[in-house]
Amino acid sequence: MKKIDINKYKADLMQKFAFDFKEWMSPAIRDYYSLFIKNAHNNRAQLMSWIKEYSVLEDGQSIKVAQKPIQVSVEARELFLTLQTQIGEEVHVGDWYTITQDRVDQFSNVTEDHQWLHNDVERAEKESPFKTTIAHGFLTLSLLPRLTDSVDASRPAYPNAKMTVNYGLNQVRFPYPVKTGSVIRAHSRLIKVSPIKRGLEIEKEISIEIQGTRRPGCVAVSVVRVYF
Repeated sequence: MKKIDINKYKADLMQKFAFDFKEWMSPAIRDYYSLFIKNAHNNRAQLMSWIKEYSVLEDGQSIKVAQKPIQVSVEARELFLTLQTQIGEEVHVGDWYTITQDRVDQFSNVTEDHQWLHNDVERAEKESPFKTTIAHGFLTLSLLPRLTDSVDASRPAYPNAKMTVNYGLNQVRFPYPVKTGSVIRAHSRLIKVSPIKRGLEIEKEISIEIQGTRRPGCVAVSVVRVYF
C-alpha cells in the first residue's frame, strides 16, 4: 500500500471516530466538546499566523519577515502595547441584566418574529420543554453592546479614540436558551489585537452567563475597530 493511501485511510478513520464519538455524547457534553474544538482551532489559527509572520533560520533562530509598515498614532501604539499584555485574559465582566417578557415582546415587534416560544406565555407553560417563554437568540446577541458597557458614554472603553466601529462577529453560538425572567451578564476575554490604518482591530470572545446555569446563553467573537 502506498504511503499516501495509508495517510488517507488514517484521516478517514479519525474522522469517522470523531463523528461517532460526538454522536455518543449527551447534549451538554457535546456543547463543551464543540467549545473545546473551537478553542483548539483558534490556537491553530494563531500558530499559523505566527508561522506566516516569522521565518526560521537554519540555526534555529527566528526573524520577522519584512512587511509593509503600518503607520499608527502615538495613542494607538500605547493602547496596542497595553492590550498585548492582556491577551488571553478576562478584561471585562458586565453588570447583571434581567430579560423581561416586555423586552422579548419589543424585540418580536421590531423583527416581526412572533413565534409562540417567545411570546405566548400560556402555551409555553404547557407545551414548551422550558415551561416558559425564551428570548430570541438574536435578542441576546443584540444586547452585547449594552452588556459589555460599549454604549455607556460615561465610561468609554477607549477614551482617546475618535471613533469605535462594530466591525463584525465570528463563530456565534447559542449553547443554552435564555428563559424569560433570566438574569444575564457578559464576560469578555481579549484574544487578538492588530494594527490597522489609523487605528487597531480588537477581537474579544464574549460569553453570556445565565445566573444559576452552567452553560452560557451565547458565545461570540466580537471584532471592533478603534480609530484615532
